[in-house]
Amino acid sequence: MTEQNIAMGQARHEYRLTSIDFLRGLVMVIMAIDHVRDYFTDIRFDPLDLEQGNGALFMTRWVTHFCAPVFVLLAGLSAGLMAERRSRAELSRFLFTRGIWLIVLEFTLITFGWTFQPITNFLILQVIWAIGLSLVVMSALVWTPKWFIAAFAFIIIFGHNLLDSSLFPAPLPLNTAGPFWHALHNMVFTLDLGLPTLVAYPILPWIAVLPLGYLMAGIFKMDMKKRHQALVRIGLSSIALFIILRAGNIYGDPSIWIAQEDMMKNFFAFINVTKYPPSLLYLLITLGPGIIILAYAEKWRGPLVNCMITFGQVPFFFYVAHIYVIHTAALIAAEMQGLGWRATAQSFFKFPPEYGYSLPIVWLLWLILILLLYPAYKWFANIKKRRKYWWLSYL
Repeated sequence: MTEQNIAMGQARHEYRLTSIDFLRGLVMVIMAIDHVRDYFTDIRFDPLDLEQGNGALFMTRWVTHFCAPVFVLLAGLSAGLMAERRSRAELSRFLFTRGIWLIVLEFTLITFGWTFQPITNFLILQVIWAIGLSLVVMSALVWTPKWFIAAFAFIIIFGHNLLDSSLFPAPLPLNTAGPFWHALHNMVFTLDLGLPTLVAYPILPWIAVLPLGYLMAGIFKMDMKKRHQALVRIGLSSIALFIILRAGNIYGDPSIWIAQEDMMKNFFAFINVTKYPPSLLYLLITLGPGIIILAYAEKWRGPLVNCMITFGQVPFFFYVAHIYVIHTAALIAAEMQGLGWRATAQSFFKFPPEYGYSLPIVWLLWLILILLLYPAYKWFANIKKRRKYWWLSYL
């Protein structure tokens, strides 16, 4: 093989990886607008409630539904690509230790960032916990045949909604303590861990989404044309299946679609599916478009694309830093509104009703946040490129 062919092969490999980083960075930036809204909005009702809100508020919340499913899928895809250059034992050990590490950080550093309260007061288990637990499960699955991994992923993803009205009761109100085992399929507030804990991300089906991404790594061994076609077909098939199941209220979500009086509300009601726990329809309508974007992102170039790639190269650093910066800024905002910083030195769902800003201000604050934090993310991304310390793979 000539040096030119080797260089071309390396370039194609880099484009594959940058497309993954681009999509990961894109969903991280979208995620940030939801967290800015949490800490700065003057709205005290569900933004997806069209009876009280409007289309702009609905879409500001709904578009962030893409973040967690795509992020978990890409974590699995990265693990699958990692399998090409690590032994099975090395990969299993890394996935297990990284998973435990993420769970510990969710219990400590990240919970404190959300609440600014001692972690003995309240724990919140969200997407980092879900990823950590999924990595632990994946560390065991790597020892099994791929057909078993595929069966595990598809049975859980397509079958977990059968539990909606059978084994698991309806979710309890979040001010009522329930047993921890409900976290297998429901959001639950529990005291079973020895202190007040909100499990916002149930175990199912997240532990199946990451293995699905792991299996997708095989697609990235194809040449660009075949890879593009495969990803587009998977994405379009997911969207088509969502439309069929949702239109007929056949299966896949505990809430049925009810036609509304006007076109806009009808569309919003159609796509308004259940996130807690993530239903089959929720995964289809979020992962489908995400996989299509992944297919086309290999061909995209430009400054904005490069910015998203930078964000995607430092996802955990992005996640932790943006939580602390947003919450700290909320303390300042509370002072500026004359409420005192202690008004927002707690979980955002306990903020006083008189605190907050309108939606356009929330959007502006989100843009300012991204612009201000970009240099820090760029700096850390460069460190990860220059330094090959083992511990950087855990950040």
